[in-house]
This record gives sequence, C-alpha cells and structure tokens, in this order.
Amino acid sequence: MRAAVAATLVALVLGGCNALPDKPVRADLYDFGPPPASAAPGASPTAHALVLPEIEASRAFDGLSILYRLGYADAHQLRQYAMARWTAPPTQLVRQRLRETLARDQLVLDSEESAGLARTGGPRPRVLRIQLEEFTHYFETEKQSRAMVRLRCTLLEPTPAGERAVAQRVFSLQSPAPSADAAGGVRALTAAVDAAALEVARWLQQQR
Repeated sequence: MRAAVAATLVALVLGGCNALPDKPVRADLYDFGPPPASAAPGASPTAHALVLPEIEASRAFDGLSILYRLGYADAHQLRQYAMARWTAPPTQLVRQRLRETLARDQLVLDSEESAGLARTGGPRPRVLRIQLEEFTHYFETEKQSRAMVRLRCTLLEPTPAGERAVAQRVFSLQSPAPSADAAGGVRALTAAVDAAALEVARWLQQQR
C-alpha cells in the first residue's frame, strides 16, 4: 500500500512539473555595435560647430520594433519581427551614429548645449534637422533582402528673425542583408546608416 501511495505521489509531482508554464522567451536585443574605425573622414576637428537635435520620425520608426517589408507580397505593409527588438528607438540609434561620425570633423552639440552657448553671447552654430523617413528590412524574395534607410536633412542658419534654410538633401541608402532574418536585417541597417553618416558629413563640408 505504501509503495502504491508513494508511486501516486511521484506521478502527481511529475505531472505538476509538466503542467508548469515554460519560461518566457525573451526577444533578442540589437543595436548598431561599435562604430567602424573607417568612419573617420580623416580631417582634424575644427572650430565649426553644429547643433544636432533629436531626430524626428513617424510613430512606426520611433519604437523598439525591428520592421520589415515583404516586397513580393505587399510592400506597403510594415511587419515586425516577433522575437527581436532594438535596445533604443531607431531615431536615437541613428542620431548617436551620426553624432559619432560628424564629431570627427567638428563640434556637435545637442539643443541644450546650444542654448547654453547662446546665453554666453557667443556665435550661434548652424542646426541640422533630420527626419527618418524609412528604416526597414526589405525583402525582394524570401531569401534576398536589403536594408532601406532614408534621411531628410535640412541645414539651418540661426538669425535674429529665426532659422533660415541653407540647404536640404534626402539621403537614400541601401545595403544587402547577409541573411534573411532579424540579425541580417540589423547588420544591413547598420551598414546603411554608417554609409549615410559619411555622406552627410561630406555634404556638410560642402556647405561651409
């Protein structure tokens, strides 16, 4: 009898363990990684200062989701990877990457630092406003895909009457994805942003 009771208890315990819910699976977290050493334009820092405010974007590109489009099915529909997330909104990641690249050639300030500089009576630097218009992993086929990044950059000159537009340009960059998954999309998006940062830096040098 005791043996039967013990066997029953063991069965109940094992059954209870099997009934426990599985541990929640956490999404993989991604950022752009360290900046490439080759990102430096090669010029020494100068006295030219630039204000780089927070980047603007639609709500779709201002969350933590890693987004993709299926061009062969419906390119107008934004989809998100279920088990992959950015560590910060793409607007913040892109701004940080741009600032790292632009700061190799000039002093880059945020809006608060610029306001402090203005209170001292010093010259007010130009402002670079950026809109993130596209930031997706785009699939031509189930196995072939690329990153698509589009930035609208507007360079503004501060005047007593307000900001005056100096120049504007749209930068559209693409980079092939090494794999047809979230990890491949992240690497392609990182490469596209790094290429865009270099192009923006060269463009700004032309505006001096």
